[in-house]
Amino acid sequence: MKIQIKNLGALKQAEFTLGDLTIICGGNNTGKTYATYALFGFLQTWQQKLIVEVSDQSIENLLSDGVVHIDITTYLRQAHDILKQGCLAYTQQLPKIFAANSEHFQNSEFRVLLESDKIAIKASFERKIQTANAELFSLSKVENSMELIVSLLVAQEKVKFPTTMIKRVIADAINKIIFERSFPKPFIASAERTGAAIFRQELNFARNSLLEEMSQADKNFNPRELLLKGYKDYALPVEHNVDFTRQLETIAQKNSFLKERHPEVLAEFSNIIGGEYTITHNDELYFKPKDKRIKLTMDESSSAVRSLLDIGFYLRHVAQPGDLLMIDEPELNLHPENQRRIARLFARLVNLGLKIFLTTHSDYIVKELNTLIMLNQDKPYLKQIAEQESYQAEELIAADQIKAYIAEEALVNLEGEQSRCQTLTAANIDPVLGIEARSFDETINEMNRIQETIVWGGND
Repeated sequence: MKIQIKNLGALKQAEFTLGDLTIICGGNNTGKTYATYALFGFLQTWQQKLIVEVSDQSIENLLSDGVVHIDITTYLRQAHDILKQGCLAYTQQLPKIFAANSEHFQNSEFRVLLESDKIAIKASFERKIQTANAELFSLSKVENSMELIVSLLVAQEKVKFPTTMIKRVIADAINKIIFERSFPKPFIASAERTGAAIFRQELNFARNSLLEEMSQADKNFNPRELLLKGYKDYALPVEHNVDFTRQLETIAQKNSFLKERHPEVLAEFSNIIGGEYTITHNDELYFKPKDKRIKLTMDESSSAVRSLLDIGFYLRHVAQPGDLLMIDEPELNLHPENQRRIARLFARLVNLGLKIFLTTHSDYIVKELNTLIMLNQDKPYLKQIAEQESYQAEELIAADQIKAYIAEEALVNLEGEQSRCQTLTAANIDPVLGIEARSFDETINEMNRIQETIVWGGND
């Protein structure tokens, strides 16, 4: 999946491709977060933006014959047009995604491109639409078939759904069959996540106050608008973090594939934070330090514990293979050693089938990933080094699994002319040397030069 951006925040023009592990690094105010938030917003809302047209004839056949066979191939041929129009519709919603003035997005463009031969449709699909009293109709696609079969499960006269709603249900099914495997389910940990961890109880109180206000309001009001009005000044990813932390008690009742099949990965995460999160039946959240009997509230816990809260709950209770975990500055509040350890954790997650998207200022994270790339070669001396330094085979990662970009000013082609502007430049990733992260290397080299001058300058 390739993403193209124009006139979005600091980014004048940019293009990047998702890998198993995608990294964007660069200075402050260079567009990293804009690219991240825009991508998250699209992946979170694409099902509402991609419009599939279901013919009136198909609905008539369903209601008259009780069944209709819809050719998926017809819609597959239209996939790029459907996606293009969906991206145009999504671009119009960018002010809401960022909770910002629409004037800032007047000339913005956001496009997602899929290669035709890489659109992998769902092998099978099954869904039933029902009311409280009866099943109305079913939708199914069997493996190795290109037909969606829609069948009525009740007599025609008992169908109370308006035809527009039936069209919407069928269109949603076609969308999922064609696009769902191309667009991973996203989870984002924004840079504001630490605040959401601290104030989760106050946020619950704010929601309860809104519910009380709603109960006392005049009947002529929009309940959704009233319920969400407390969030209208926050970007969608921040709102997502707030909602997630508010629902931890419910979320804790689920199990991720890591908890079910790879508890050793969760044990390593616990080692990084130095303990475990726990939530009581009264929705009280605590952190229990390892080998200690005390329980700490989020106010009493370290900033590192707070900054990794939603990531920890996501990994233990939500994550599934193929999902996309997006983290804005994973190094927040982490000691350099833990930055290295979390880089190794990310590589292990990628090897287990989770996709990772990072923005980072951390040279430690990038350098540790470089070590994992460099050790991932079939050479006896590298295997010996890995063993000596306690690297596990599950942590090593291949260069072709990673896409890395530098947010910087560079020469790009703007409407047929070469011009310097803010963009995302693909970083070279070498199997022997790792990621070439100029954003960090130039600063480190300058610091080394100054210090060498200080040390040796008096010897002239």
